[in-house]
Amino acid sequence: MTEENPRRFSPGIFNAMAAAVLFGASTPLAKHLLVSVEPALMAGLLYLGSGLGLASFRLLWRPSRERALEAQLTKRDLPWLAAAILCGGVLGPALLMIGLMNTPASSASLLLNLEGVFTALLAWFVFRENFDRRIAWGMVCITAGAVALSWLGHPALGIPWNSLAIVAACLAWAADNNLTRKISASDPVQIAMLKGLCAGGVNTTLGLLMGGKIPGIPMLVASGVVGFVGYGLSLTFFVLALRHLGVARTGAYFSLAPFVGAGVSVVFFDDQPTVGLLVAAVLMAAGVWLHLTERHEHQHRHQPLEHDHLHTHDAHHQHVHKPGDPPGEPHSHSHRHEEITHSHPHYPDLHHRHGH
Repeated sequence: MTEENPRRFSPGIFNAMAAAVLFGASTPLAKHLLVSVEPALMAGLLYLGSGLGLASFRLLWRPSRERALEAQLTKRDLPWLAAAILCGGVLGPALLMIGLMNTPASSASLLLNLEGVFTALLAWFVFRENFDRRIAWGMVCITAGAVALSWLGHPALGIPWNSLAIVAACLAWAADNNLTRKISASDPVQIAMLKGLCAGGVNTTLGLLMGGKIPGIPMLVASGVVGFVGYGLSLTFFVLALRHLGVARTGAYFSLAPFVGAGVSVVFFDDQPTVGLLVAAVLMAAGVWLHLTERHEHQHRHQPLEHDHLHTHDAHHQHVHKPGDPPGEPHSHSHRHEEITHSHPHYPDLHHRHGH
């Protein structure tokens, strides 16, 4: 993991933005596919498209040397992965389906904005990820922009228990985001593939049990392509962003996805721009600016640490190689970090999860 230069655009920010753009752009496309496919089944098909697409990518197109560069998931990672899949791929969609039964769409749109809020709160207060006022205000602005975007003027309250199910779904997805951070040092394609396949299987089964019918080949292909790009590639970029930025900052940038989706609808599907879209643009731009201009620097101590991930020999990786370790850079192998104390600009990445 390289040190972050405050004058250089962080790769983590690029990855988080890419994840938001791909997922946001896929939303209006998925909406058009829903004309002939039930929502629960469509969710399953999109997840399956992501999992099968990434599996094909790993098998056929990704060079074997590139695949070997990334650290593979280990037995120690499996509990974290299983918990993330359970929260984000099983509980989240199931709770959302329950909540949507009697909750008006306007209320549901507003409630879904809670995912970003819960993601940040869990990261800050449960997993102890550092933040300051600038980052907190940036998160507030981005979340307010998302609320403005989904505000329809007079949202109905719906039935409380169903609304609470949507809130619980957001909490499940927030837990998924934080749990995935625990394994973000491993191959992001492998992580996204397994999450897509597992979540796709569960959601497709759920959709069929709820009365959904498997669509024709053209619709299956279309949903697979949208799922691969909007879910599979997006999640791959999201995991990469977690490495560099931590959960809260990645979640904040990813909260731009609804704005991207609204913009795509305006440009390509003849939707009319609304006051909410303009207000959201201003608020989200302010929030992104606060995050982009963050400078976090102080003297900190790295405790001894042994792990495996893709790295180059920067200031944090001055270790001796053992026989059999891969040559060239970047590469991945198990390595040990000795205790070191220094000061430089940094984010809460793989190597900076210290207290403040």
